[in-house]
Amino acid sequence: MKNMIIALLFSFFLFACSNGKVVKDSDVIYTCSMDPQVLSDKPGKCPICGMTLTPVKKSAVKNTDDLELSDQQIQLGNIEVDTIGQGNIGSELELTGILAQNAAQTASVSARVTGRIEKLYVKTTGDYIKKGAPLYELYSEQLNTVKQEYIAALQRRQQFAGQSLIDFDELIGSARNKLQLWGMSESQINALAGMKQAPFTTTFYSPESGYITTLNVTEGGYVGEGGSIIELANLSTLWAEAQVYTSQMSGVRTGAAATVMVPGLSSGIKGRVEFSNPEVSPDTRINLLRVVIPNPGGQLRPGMSALVRVQTASRNSLTLPTDAVIRQQGGATVWVQSGKNMFQSRMVTTGLESGGLIEINSGLKAGDVVVVNGVYLLHSEFVFKRGADPMTGHNH
Repeated sequence: MKNMIIALLFSFFLFACSNGKVVKDSDVIYTCSMDPQVLSDKPGKCPICGMTLTPVKKSAVKNTDDLELSDQQIQLGNIEVDTIGQGNIGSELELTGILAQNAAQTASVSARVTGRIEKLYVKTTGDYIKKGAPLYELYSEQLNTVKQEYIAALQRRQQFAGQSLIDFDELIGSARNKLQLWGMSESQINALAGMKQAPFTTTFYSPESGYITTLNVTEGGYVGEGGSIIELANLSTLWAEAQVYTSQMSGVRTGAAATVMVPGLSSGIKGRVEFSNPEVSPDTRINLLRVVIPNPGGQLRPGMSALVRVQTASRNSLTLPTDAVIRQQGGATVWVQSGKNMFQSRMVTTGLESGGLIEINSGLKAGDVVVVNGVYLLHSEFVFKRGADPMTGHNH
């Protein structure tokens, strides 16, 4: 009996010691200082670099969203941090843009009567045509009938002057109005008065000056009433259209002074913001603003690239270098230092961007230590270790 009691006590002691050891070891994991993604519950060698695994406390890692780097990784990745604070931002917003036609300076020439195009005086897009220059000759039975009626009414009024009960003046006026509505000029109508037979074709002239952007007819082809003949663009003024993030729109006002820089020109072209698209693309979160600029001498052409500098109001806010912010479709993020060699991704909303600085409207507070260099390396390291994007794989 005595021996049995001793054996039971000895077994309990061994179990207690063993149990205590398990508890102690369960709080230890082994990792590699060069490859922190390697984790093991027992000592050994790193399968990547061959270095001896280092024991660390599991409890030392309190936030699974944190990314821990070694001193060597920080040095090799050139990771730099800075404390965010208040600063002045604004005064000028620099945007990339492109020159485009001024839609307010375009014109479409349409046929006013049905007929066949007998002759085209312009046949190539890109040609310049002056106001009043001939565009095309049209054969139209409908138009020819009214022209002949007008000539006949003039002749009969002269032949039966004071001898007829018919009001030839009314007939002449009615025919004249139709000819005007169908696009004949006053000089063309007046020229009919000395004719006995109306010409078979009628020449139509350009109502505006401009470059031909679209030619919709060919010689021998038919055109209906209201059918488009050509489209013209007057390039005396152009639009400089620039893309701007919605977060930057608060600093841009219609009428704001702007300077447009075009490669090849020694000086900028002054203008003003005349339009800001009220509709924002949900995919890109980009808005469009438009600056009207003069084009003296026609040196500029639609499609040229441009740099648009817009004057904005200066204000005091939290600012960071623009390279410190990662902008993706889902929003903007920065990396914040959460401890020694520990970093955490944080979502922010941004505002004005000017002079290499970007305004932070929310997500950070003054005094936060933010990574200002190497943010994309941190982002890639997080995705490599966790297999998820910090913006989409975690709820911030």
